[in-house]
Amino acid sequence: MAEIRLTRVEQGQTKIRNVPIAVTPEGFWCCPSPVGFQKTTKSQNPLNKAKPSSPPPRTTVQKKQTPFSDRKAPPTSIRSEVACQEQTNRGSGKPTINGSVTNERTPRPKIESLPRKVAIEYGEPGTSDMKVILLGKQGFCVKLSVHKNVLVENSHLFANKLSEEESTLSCLEIDDCEDVEIYVETVGLMYCKDMKQRLIKQNVSRVLRILKVAEVLGFVSCTKSCLEYLEAVPWVGEEEEEKVVSSVLRLQNESIGVTPVLKRVSSGTVNPPNNTLSDIMDLVLKSNEERGRREMKSVVLKLLRENNSLPSYVGSADIHSETIYKSCRICLNSLLSLFQQATEPEFADKPIEIKEPVMKQIALDADNLSWLLEILCDRQAADEFALVWARQQELAVLHERLPIVSRYHVSCITARLFVGIGRGEVLPSKDTRHSLLQTWLQPLINDYSWLQHGCRSFDRKVVEEGIGRTILTLPLENQQNMMLNWLSTFLKSGDNCPNLQKAFEVWWRRTFIRPYLETQDSVLQPDSSKQ
Repeated sequence: MAEIRLTRVEQGQTKIRNVPIAVTPEGFWCCPSPVGFQKTTKSQNPLNKAKPSSPPPRTTVQKKQTPFSDRKAPPTSIRSEVACQEQTNRGSGKPTINGSVTNERTPRPKIESLPRKVAIEYGEPGTSDMKVILLGKQGFCVKLSVHKNVLVENSHLFANKLSEEESTLSCLEIDDCEDVEIYVETVGLMYCKDMKQRLIKQNVSRVLRILKVAEVLGFVSCTKSCLEYLEAVPWVGEEEEEKVVSSVLRLQNESIGVTPVLKRVSSGTVNPPNNTLSDIMDLVLKSNEERGRREMKSVVLKLLRENNSLPSYVGSADIHSETIYKSCRICLNSLLSLFQQATEPEFADKPIEIKEPVMKQIALDADNLSWLLEILCDRQAADEFALVWARQQELAVLHERLPIVSRYHVSCITARLFVGIGRGEVLPSKDTRHSLLQTWLQPLINDYSWLQHGCRSFDRKVVEEGIGRTILTLPLENQQNMMLNWLSTFLKSGDNCPNLQKAFEVWWRRTFIRPYLETQDSVLQPDSSKQ
């Protein structure tokens, strides 16, 4: 934190540049715009080297080194010093800052030994009774001509410092100011009746800087105005939100109204986050608008994956697997009922107005089940789903009786399960895997051509690899039955059937080559033992 001390500025220590002040409509002094400040500080950097007024002519005679003090300062610096001298003499009669121009020839001083220079002066020295000097980095300094009563009324820190010692000295120095520009603006805000109108022209980043300085100075009304601004203004992006929250959290113990700001990111309600997540999922599952449902499923799935990636000790809100399985059972019961309705003999003779809603609902329920399965796979909690799906023999039988255009969405669920097993995301038992293949592999093959053209998320290579790996997890006898059945279908259907060639080669080597190699090893081992 910057240190404030009472001090006297010695003569010859400073060089002042007067800058026009800005006055509010009410007549109160206020600091100039940030742009003006930045331009002035750039042109008045105390470490900038003074350049000669004109370059020396080229001569053949050996040049003499010109000492640093012999170089003429820019005319503006001299005029500023004279103006400052006149203002201070007209003010209090006892000058606190005097400038001097040295014309003597002296050796060039080192930069670190240069005195601090007041680069900018704000305010009206003739009417003020207090000087505040802000000492920044690299010797940069700003002088403020202010009023003691304004400082005392608005700043606890200034009030405490001025009450510690009754002194005729009317100058305060603030050392090591990290943000001199904002110190100037914050002191200027002490002269504003309506700080909200001043802050409304700023951006969030600058108001956070003002808030930090106001906290250091104990400028309570400014702190409250900054908080009111931050509560009302939009925060753009996660980075800005984090800056606001971290800055405001520092003030929590100050009891100055940080709660309205923090309510944006935290809730005091008793409603558990899990219940809210369940409500969101129900809304998505019950939606009938195709585009909105598709986009929100993608968004919710992405956000749930972010929750899954957090460490367990964080305690982030998450939805319980039981809630997901409850939704799965509802969708599955609805799907079975719709299949039964659609396979009734008289259903084919019903008008299109009755049949179309049924077909749309079948596609909707199948899509919902695929989405729920994706969530369960991300959570490594889909083993129970595989068991439930493997037991749907009635649904699989009804599946064959429906037109392919109405049923192929259901095969997307089977394909995703095979992909999950092939990737190791789903680890059902051997009996479940075998039952799953027996019940649903042939319906998947029957719908394969439609899946390739009608399902936008279908990836043929990934699905074929998943089916093949699932088959290869079974005992060798079961692998043989599956592979022979597949081969028979593939030789008839070609591209309309999954290409399980890689899995077929693995099964072939296990069946016909591996036993031979094991026999050879057993024969060679006794021979080697005899040697």
